[in-house]
Amino acid sequence: MLYPRIIPVLLVHDKGLVKTVKFKDHKYVGDPLNAVRIFNEKEADELVVLDIDATVEGREPDFDMIGNLASECRMPLCYGGGIRTLGQAKMILGLGVEKVAFSALFFEQPKLLTKLAEQVGKQSVVVVLDIKKKLFSGYECFVHNGKKRTKISPVEAAREAERLGVGEIVINSIDNDGTMSGYDLDLINSIKSEVSVPVTAMGGVGSNDDIRALIEQEGIIGAAAGSHFVFKGKYRAVLISYPNHEEKNDMFSLTK
Repeated sequence: MLYPRIIPVLLVHDKGLVKTVKFKDHKYVGDPLNAVRIFNEKEADELVVLDIDATVEGREPDFDMIGNLASECRMPLCYGGGIRTLGQAKMILGLGVEKVAFSALFFEQPKLLTKLAEQVGKQSVVVVLDIKKKLFSGYECFVHNGKKRTKISPVEAAREAERLGVGEIVINSIDNDGTMSGYDLDLINSIKSEVSVPVTAMGGVGSNDDIRALIEQEGIIGAAAGSHFVFKGKYRAVLISYPNHEEKNDMFSLTK
């Protein structure tokens, strides 16, 4: 039986692990490699690592860092950040990473994603949609850490991603990022109901109840979180955590 995936997200900035609030206010929370080791021990379902500097700075991925993370990681690993060519994507997959994620490149050179999916398998190609609420109504996709508008709605973008042959769509709420106020369930449902490819949701988790609410509404989905897995308490002390087997079974019972 298929189950939802509960996925920690690690943001890399200046070679360190950080957390953001609405894509701003970077707070250093530790070393990425140490975090991977801890999530290994906690038997996380999957891990996402996003280099939030690479694309904005116009540089290629840090292959040494990626290789070190992949060699340490005991769970499926998804990497995104700075990938501009098929060769770079294939090199990363060759290092032992299971999935490569794209944001800006999806909007700028979408046919490259189709070529990559045809060559390595669609299951290895992920599109991340960074989404912000519009001033009056609706939503819009952004790129370059939420600084650049695309003027494209997330539903339109998700449909196009599926048409291009990608294997997974990540819905990332800029407005909810780091707020620990819960997922934007309306946004997630509006997209997931329009596509048939696997979907993962990010942005806003503050408790296991938020993950439970997502699974109760959407069933089989990826439930990704950053702050919830690295902060504890109202003072946001750094403490890496992850649901234990009993907690996960309680959440998964909603899908049966």
